[in-house]
Amino acid sequence: MKKVSILNLVFTFAGALVLLFIIAPLLGMILKTSPQTLIGTAQEKEVQSSIWLTIWTSLTGTFIFSLAAVPFAYLLARKNFPMKRLVTGIIDLPVVIPHSAAGIALLGFVSRDSVLGQLGSAIGLNFIGHPAGIAIAMAFVSIPYLINTARDGFAGVPERLEKAALTLGASPSRVFFTISLPLAWRNIVSGLILMFARGMSEFGAVIIIAYHPMITPVMIYERFGAFGLKYARPVSVLFILISLTLFILFRWLAKDHEDKDK
Repeated sequence: MKKVSILNLVFTFAGALVLLFIIAPLLGMILKTSPQTLIGTAQEKEVQSSIWLTIWTSLTGTFIFSLAAVPFAYLLARKNFPMKRLVTGIIDLPVVIPHSAAGIALLGFVSRDSVLGQLGSAIGLNFIGHPAGIAIAMAFVSIPYLINTARDGFAGVPERLEKAALTLGASPSRVFFTISLPLAWRNIVSGLILMFARGMSEFGAVIIIAYHPMITPVMIYERFGAFGLKYARPVSVLFILISLTLFILFRWLAKDHEDKDK
């Protein structure tokens, strides 16, 4: 009979406690929400608009900022330069600082008297109270997840493959797009999904930039403050279920893409 390790039992018990800590509050909230209430909440035009706004602004911010974040991650993985540790520390700042403080910082960055605000005003765009401002706030707090995950992916690509391709006459851009990017793609996709998911859940930075139009985390806060837990809970449950569905869908699509490439 195989001897059971006491250490494994302790670790298993600790893991069970952690899982219970994560699952119990969410499961309790879901069980306290009746299907009829959930369906009624899902039929509200205000809720539908809020959820759709949350999804597409997070997607837009993720896509636009990834165009710069992914090449930057490659640079961090492959190049050594002065003050590199400082740069990597700066990347993690949005995760460390309070998100209300991040919102205050962004407010000065996108206000009408800032350089970016003036550029926006020139084309009739005011970031304050606008979906563009929401997308910027979401991207600001979530972009470290993409950069760090993509950097780890690029770091895992054997440099000898890149050097061999360069020796055979391939250009650096061709090496990046045909070797480095495909081999790091799994990490990049994971980073994109994490950035998107984190952007959808943002509250502190967004509420300072744009209370209206109202994304779902702000709506949940408003309903809880104005009407209490009874009215905030169904929106919370609905948003969690939709977020979980999107997360699983993106993971499945990414895995399906990987399987086809094999």
